[in-house]
Amino acid sequence: MHGLPLLLKAALDLLLPPRCLLCGRFLHGECRALCSDCLKAIKYIRLPVCRCCGAEVSGEANRRQLCGSCLRRPPPFKRAMAVIHYNQPVSQLLHRLKYSGDTTVLPGLAKIIETVQMPEIPQSAIIIFFPTRIKDIRTDLLRRVRDPPPQTSLDGVARRKNLHSAFIVPENNLLRGRSVCLVDDVFTTGTTVAECSKTLLDKGAEEIQVLTFARVTASK
Repeated sequence: MHGLPLLLKAALDLLLPPRCLLCGRFLHGECRALCSDCLKAIKYIRLPVCRCCGAEVSGEANRRQLCGSCLRRPPPFKRAMAVIHYNQPVSQLLHRLKYSGDTTVLPGLAKIIETVQMPEIPQSAIIIFFPTRIKDIRTDLLRRVRDPPPQTSLDGVARRKNLHSAFIVPENNLLRGRSVCLVDDVFTTGTTVAECSKTLLDKGAEEIQVLTFARVTASK
């Protein structure tokens, strides 16, 4: 009986060969999500990075420095980290998951992240997923109370005003004195996670760490 699933899998692969989630090319070998060409096109965040916001900075890889933006305006979170740059082809996968609920992209996202060393998160930390439009996640610790206009065309000051008071934490003591790991899909300017971090800190959280899958790189 143990060999039956393998036989079924082989039969399905013969009838319906797996294709790359991005370019549609037929796949061969162990990876059943992305082809080698699409994997090579992915741009990972490389050291050195700002020790606060996680933006790539120039200098030696082992330096723990602050970028100019964090020196001028320190964010409310302790540290932010992203895995890859937000560009094609990966933006397609995130868009399909976020706006179409297409969970078939999850193996591809897992393949991208599996080689990355993630930061240590305290075992006692509370993990909060954002944005809350994705189903099957806990949404009772951080809620969006209004849907502000899209941020895309706004500058930094306008973004902060746009998101002011857009989030609340229900009245409870669960966050008091606790570390919080805030998980988001894309770090754009940091305005959204900063506003969420302020809300969580106001309700007693001790510190905020931010983990995002991708990061938008500012044009130079």
